[in-house]
Amino acid sequence: MPSSPSSRAQEAREVIAGRLREVRLDAGITARELAVRCGWSESKSSRIEHAKTPPNDADIRAWCTACGVPGQADDLIAANRQADSMYVQWKRLQRTGLRRLQESGVPLYEQTQQFHVYCSNVVPGFFQTPGYATALLTSIARFRETPDDVSDAVTARMERSHVIREGDHRFAVLIEESVLRYRIGSAEVMAAQLGHLLSVMALPSISLGIIPFTAPRTAWPLETFTIFDRKRVHVETLSAAIKETQPSDVTLYLKAFGNLKEVAAYGANARALITAAVDALG
Repeated sequence: MPSSPSSRAQEAREVIAGRLREVRLDAGITARELAVRCGWSESKSSRIEHAKTPPNDADIRAWCTACGVPGQADDLIAANRQADSMYVQWKRLQRTGLRRLQESGVPLYEQTQQFHVYCSNVVPGFFQTPGYATALLTSIARFRETPDDVSDAVTARMERSHVIREGDHRFAVLIEESVLRYRIGSAEVMAAQLGHLLSVMALPSISLGIIPFTAPRTAWPLETFTIFDRKRVHVETLSAAIKETQPSDVTLYLKAFGNLKEVAAYGANARALITAAVDALG
């Protein structure tokens, strides 16, 4: 079976740890001598070499300098950052609140030309209304016990959504019908959100498909994911944000998107599903 993103991230960290150990061995010094030169405990050197403690940028620079090869630090730091970003817990990403996380995604959104988005639980962020986003982010902040900056986070999310109307961006979006029925906020909030979906699906840059409850499944409901220019995938789980960049993994998600697309409703049929969800609000 293929390894999980978290295990692959750990494998990448172990590669970095192995390279640092080789740097020390090539320099002909012991872990104790390295610790003395770096000004930290011998146990820290051991934890880093055994991938028990991820090194930071300063640790890697100190390590390489102590071993007489400061020129190797930049490459090791770059590799370490890549390993560190593969699997990041939400509590780390959101430790200062939700606003900064919304803002951090802006450059990637603006650079991406082709989005493939699949949502099985909530309306995609760039389709959300302020009311829906407020209800959703409030529940997230309470659940994860983050600093309360929901109002600022909603503003940042709305500003980030300019990509659906500006620039050369194309969106292929799939939503499970259940997303239309989940009550995020009040009935009024949901009615406004569903009405907004009807309006954005008319934009020329957007292809919105809805997978009906009754569709014969060729692919089971999956975790929410976004594919950026067929080069990287962001996957959202309860505990962590996962970034996939291996070509084989990106291809796998594109294949899943294709399978899900086959049973989705588009155009008038999709609008009928949205209208039915509005009517069900009473």
